[in-house]
Amino acid sequence: MNADKLLSELKNIETDFHQALKELIAIPSVIDETDENFPFGKNIDLALRKTLELCSQLGFTTFYDPQGYYGYAEIGQGKEMVGVLGHLDVVPAGSLDDWNTSPFEAVIKDGNMYGRGTQDDKGPTLAALFAVKALMNLGIEFDKRVRFIFGTDEETLWRCMNRYCEIEEIPSMGFAPDSTFPLVYAEKGLLQLNLEGSNDSGLQLKAGNAFNAVPDAARYAGGKLPEVKAALTEMGYAFEETEDEIVVLGKAVHAQVAEKGINAITRLLLALKQVGYSSKVIEFVSDMLQEDPFAVKIFGECEDEASGKLKFNIGKIDLNEEVERLSIDIRIPVTADKQEMVGLLSEAAAKYGLEYKEFDYLRSIYVPKDHFLIKTLMKVYQEVTNDFASQPISSGGATYARAMENFVAFGAIFPNQAKTEHQPNEHIDLDLMFNAMEIYARAIYELTR
Repeated sequence: MNADKLLSELKNIETDFHQALKELIAIPSVIDETDENFPFGKNIDLALRKTLELCSQLGFTTFYDPQGYYGYAEIGQGKEMVGVLGHLDVVPAGSLDDWNTSPFEAVIKDGNMYGRGTQDDKGPTLAALFAVKALMNLGIEFDKRVRFIFGTDEETLWRCMNRYCEIEEIPSMGFAPDSTFPLVYAEKGLLQLNLEGSNDSGLQLKAGNAFNAVPDAARYAGGKLPEVKAALTEMGYAFEETEDEIVVLGKAVHAQVAEKGINAITRLLLALKQVGYSSKVIEFVSDMLQEDPFAVKIFGECEDEASGKLKFNIGKIDLNEEVERLSIDIRIPVTADKQEMVGLLSEAAAKYGLEYKEFDYLRSIYVPKDHFLIKTLMKVYQEVTNDFASQPISSGGATYARAMENFVAFGAIFPNQAKTEHQPNEHIDLDLMFNAMEIYARAIYELTR
């Protein structure tokens, strides 16, 4: 394959890629399970149908799951199939006041495109799609089939991918463009759970949007407002106030890097404890966690060489008239035993009258560095970037790579590039995304020889 011709063709279709991404960003594909006509909401279904319509226009054969869980687009021929796994659902925008632009109106400014889903995962998915389109335009014949599989429930329970794997053909290998370069060869186990107990405190409180996002705001409109303000000030915690409400401020990041964020829910609970309030979750957080994103008091120093430390995030809280509930996301090192971790947490929570209730679990993955897939993708990455220093990494993120054997996460974020997924003002650097398109084109070319 001629590298200069590939770059020229990618440049020819770059504007088309930008326009397609803008149209997809405009669809607020946040999960909504209240509409019985769609498994994950009308907007997610609309995003899926829009993507398949685009694929058809680009020359792919497409399939829409009759139940609306997933879709796929395919090109090429042969018995063997290479897969590209992307997702079209996004996390909620959060507070619109924290955005400089509308989250669901893609805006290009200073070489970046802003909008929810630009980085996670609509942008990288379309970049890989248009990379294959460039190969098609160059007349490249694929000796294997290439199938793009579009999921719709990645940010919650992966029911889309579970259904696909139950009834469809599984690719022999492939990648998920939903992480970082050069590639991710190990992903931690992902455990999501609720700790629940009866609410005997009288406190009512609700905050947070998702298990897998560090909450950047927690509103409080209960009693002792002056005392709570004073406690927050004394503890050095940022907050905003009105006459009848306090908003404790944090810093939103993905739960896989919880240590880089500031958990507003945790800070509010610690302030409430300071002024004399008590409840099951307040005592649990105050005694067992404080602001420790590694939960060392519960799990000890839990880490391994392949994937690093255990990460612990309180993503949501709900104290209503009947129940106290903490929604928690844990990233478990690949060599740690999940059941042992569950036992330690259950035992600690039970001391405070809280019961462990599992919500979801995704197993860890580990692909050896000498695997054909790893060596091929690394070779392509190094040839395009001349970056021989960066090596395959482990991650606390949960990508579709763990849904199938012989898959890894591959881009589209480069080393030292800002990660803005799940955050206000999510964006991509368009020049870097163009570089990712070249990498994806050459990778798929190599994998289909």
